Amino acid sequence: MSYFSELAYQYIDGEWRTGSGSWDIVDFNPYNGEKLASITVATAAEVDLAYRAAERAQHAWGATNPYTRRLVFERAVRVIEDRERELTEAIIAECGGTHVKAAFELGLAKEFLREAVSLALHPEGRILPSPIDGKENRLYRVPVGVVGVISPFNFPFLLSLKSVAPALALGNAVVLKPHQNTPVCGGGLVADVLAAAGLPPGLLNVLVTDIAEIGDALIEHPVPRVISFTGSDRVGRHVATVAAAHFKRTVLEMGGNSALVVLDDADVDYAVDAAVFSRFVHQGQVCMSANRLLVDRSLERAFTERFVDRVRTLKVGDPRDPATHIGPLINETQAEAVTALVERALAEGATALVRGTADGTLVGPTVLTGIAPDSPVLAQEVFGPVALLIPFDGDEEALKIANSTGYGLSGAVHTGDIERGVRFARRVDTGMIHVNDSTVHDEPIVPFGGEKNSGLGRLNGDAAVEDFTTTKWVSIQHGRSTFPF
Repeated sequence: MSYFSELAYQYIDGEWRTGSGSWDIVDFNPYNGEKLASITVATAAEVDLAYRAAERAQHAWGATNPYTRRLVFERAVRVIEDRERELTEAIIAECGGTHVKAAFELGLAKEFLREAVSLALHPEGRILPSPIDGKENRLYRVPVGVVGVISPFNFPFLLSLKSVAPALALGNAVVLKPHQNTPVCGGGLVADVLAAAGLPPGLLNVLVTDIAEIGDALIEHPVPRVISFTGSDRVGRHVATVAAAHFKRTVLEMGGNSALVVLDDADVDYAVDAAVFSRFVHQGQVCMSANRLLVDRSLERAFTERFVDRVRTLKVGDPRDPATHIGPLINETQAEAVTALVERALAEGATALVRGTADGTLVGPTVLTGIAPDSPVLAQEVFGPVALLIPFDGDEEALKIANSTGYGLSGAVHTGDIERGVRFARRVDTGMIHVNDSTVHDEPIVPFGGEKNSGLGRLNGDAAVEDFTTTKWVSIQHGRSTFPF
């Protein structure tokens, strides 16, 4: 596939170049193990080159008329539309995503680029009064300068663009480090699409590397003022600690342990549909996935029977097959971790209503019930196709269970009474929650983010303006000031 030969490099100051490290990151197809690319890692020296290139390019870009800047993102949408088939194939090959997942990712990527077109015009200034006669106070909204972006492997093209596009639209430059498992979809493709759309050189730089090579150089470097990170809470905690020590702002989008709650007046069939999608889309490798399915005991039997029947129809296999629902996990380490989690839960007394088998990176869906309330399985993010069924008695117990986690990213509640659902939703400690829908949602103008260990700050829309710009006070004294000495 040409993308994996043409884009398997570092991208610095508008040029594709080989890294100067002494080892390679090898990019594999998670389904069949095919070697897609081999990329020599960037070193700390290239981190410096990338940030310095971004710093130089940003000054002119930040002064560019925002109506001109937004044209890049208009053209980028057309580039994706023109290359949709090739981009779909790349996502399937590198991420193990199904056709449904690839369509979802590319569709949202285009929506975020369309929002970037609008976002370029969002910053507004203000004039504030002063107690001093003749004084005028102006507040300008200006770019932060350079933004460092660290993106994950699960939706790499989308989740890179989710920070890259608004940061650029608002007049910043960016240095992007994609995940090692998805260096092309999360890095090279983003740079290639935006370059084809006319983004000037130096404004977006892509570094394929690893902390084993560069340590914390990407975060500690003096040039970036904001670090936008999407990934696990363990790594996010480290990013936040290092960034804070260097007085950098962070935007952290981390893990989740979402609950989909089915109240006693819910439409069972519809709730089952939402639960199957919420738990098993992209093999459960989604931060918003419904890890825990909470069902009122009065509906437990009906919901469980229908849910189990649906799960047994899910096809596991080659993601290139349009009929496949569940493709491979990103690597064998992840597959082994999910398998071990299921085995631990069973050893603690849980019952498997469906027990998926593992074959390399392919892990079939599992449905567990009878889980002890204090089981560690309930407290962690499960990044794989494992559903945990938990009955409850009444809304108050449901709320207690839903909130009994260190995470708070997404969620859903199903009920026949919309306002009852809203009242319930407002009491769940989570950044996002949806009434009578899936737990998996993202919209370009709606603030996206979580509470507790799920992150700090928000992305999307006006929240991105707060993330990637800062305020500057310019005062003007009309006439002469008087001074005490």
